[in-house]
Order: sequence, then structure tokens, then C-alpha cells
Amino acid sequence: MEIFIQQTINAVSLGGTYALLALGLAIIFSIMGMINFAHGELMTITGYTLMYCGIAGFPFIIAAPIAITIAILAALIMERVAFRPVRNSSGATMLVTSFAVAVILQTLFQNLISPRSQAVILPDMLAQSIHFGGLSIGINQILSISITLTILVILNWFLRKTILGMAMRAAAEDFSVARLMGARANAVIAGAFAISGALAGVAGVLWVAQRASVDPLMGFIPVLKAFIAAILGGLGSLTGAVAGGFALGFIEIYLAAYLPDHIQPYREALALGIVIFLLLLRPHGLVPAFNVGREKV
Repeated sequence: MEIFIQQTINAVSLGGTYALLALGLAIIFSIMGMINFAHGELMTITGYTLMYCGIAGFPFIIAAPIAITIAILAALIMERVAFRPVRNSSGATMLVTSFAVAVILQTLFQNLISPRSQAVILPDMLAQSIHFGGLSIGINQILSISITLTILVILNWFLRKTILGMAMRAAAEDFSVARLMGARANAVIAGAFAISGALAGVAGVLWVAQRASVDPLMGFIPVLKAFIAAILGGLGSLTGAVAGGFALGFIEIYLAAYLPDHIQPYREALALGIVIFLLLLRPHGLVPAFNVGREKV
């Protein structure tokens, strides 16, 4: 029983990071109908900002908000420079644009910083654990779960209680009608990218806190998993993105914990197989978006 509880805590921690990333992807998709594959590079920017802040001597409690702020600014610049000019183009054009932005940023990281993994200075506290009987819970896991839940609560309040949040929800339902009702397209989309950048920044901080390193491709695998989670939850559904992120975290952790050793090499394939099975049962995802199939921007 203790092992099961331990693995459940691990699953919630990992699933929370996937949920934050998937939610960032879902916010952009729900409004623009675009999957931003450069989303992972916002995580990497966060990681490098933490690295340089550590080198400069900033304590982690100050470096983390700075890194998240840089991720938000990077997301806004990305929207203004790369995506706004192609906003009215086809979905394929926007998809290729997001891939191009991701590759450009990866190349810059490799050539201007280093192609190798770089260490990030972290406080010793993050490497410590709290013991409850036979359970050992890392401080970074406690922070990850607490921060994730807090962010989800704040974001839910923002989307339901603020003018910009309600405009974003309306745009996710029907962008054309939202514009007729007075929603400003540039403000809504910029707000969506800012939130997406903040979520990627928080996920980046949590990811680096567990790895203690950053490399040019750090964000690739997590954002790929987040994309799978967003599809599993229901692409375009914000609630579904959260559900899909946690579901994928549980699938991965439980398979890693309970599969026999001789089957462990096939763990990733089995995880994808379970995702496909779930999608066969629920083709539109665990929590489908209300606007499935509607035209976006």
C-alpha cells in the first residue's frame, strides 16, 4: 500500500507538469486553432534564465519569478513577430510557422549557449525529502503539486471572473461572435499567449527543479507529452487538457512502477497504446471541447 501511495504522489507531480503544459497548448488552440510546437522552447528559455540567474548569484526564490516573466515576454514576442502575420493563414501555415520558430530557437540555444546540458544551481532544500512512515516525499514534489494546484485555481478564477478571461472563453467558443460583442482580437490572443508563456514558465521551473540541468532540447519531450495529453483530454478543452495531463502522468508512473522488468523497454509503446485505447472509447477526448470542428481565427 505504501508503494502505491508513493507512486500516486509521483504521478500527481508528473501529471501536474504535463497538465500545465497541455493547458498552455489548449488555450492557444481553443482560440486560434493552432498547435504551438514552439511551446517547449519557452520551457527551455525558462531553464536558461534560471541558469544565468544562478551564475549571477540570485537566490532561487527570486530567479524563478524572473524566469517565468522572461517566458511570458518571450511568448508575447513570439506571438507578435511570428504568429500575428500569419494569423489569417491556413492551419498548415501556422503549424509550419510554429515548427520553424521551435527549430530557430533550438539552433540559437545550441550555437549561442551550448549544445550540451548545463547545470542549474538549485537550493539544497529541493534535494531533501520528508518521511512519513515508509513514504519518502521530495520537497520538490510537494512544491510541484502545491504550485500546480494553486495555478489551476487562479487560472480558473481568472477565466471566469475577469473581463479578459471571459473574453478569452467567449473567443474559444466562437471567435467571430466574440469580436462582434466587442472583444479585441489582438488583446485576447496576446493574453492567451501571455498565459501560455506563464504556464510554460512554471512548468519549466518545476522541470528544472527535478533535473537540475538545462539543454537546448529540454522542452521537446515534455511538450510532445503535453500534446498527447491535450488530445487525450479533448483538444481545445481546457478542462480536458488538465484531465489528460494528469491521466498521462498516472499512466506513465504506474507502468514504470508495476510492469515486469522484461517489459519495461516497451513502456512508452504501452503508454501510447493505452492512450489510443482511451481515444477509441472517447474519440473526442475525456472532456470534449464544446466547439469541436468550429472554425477559429
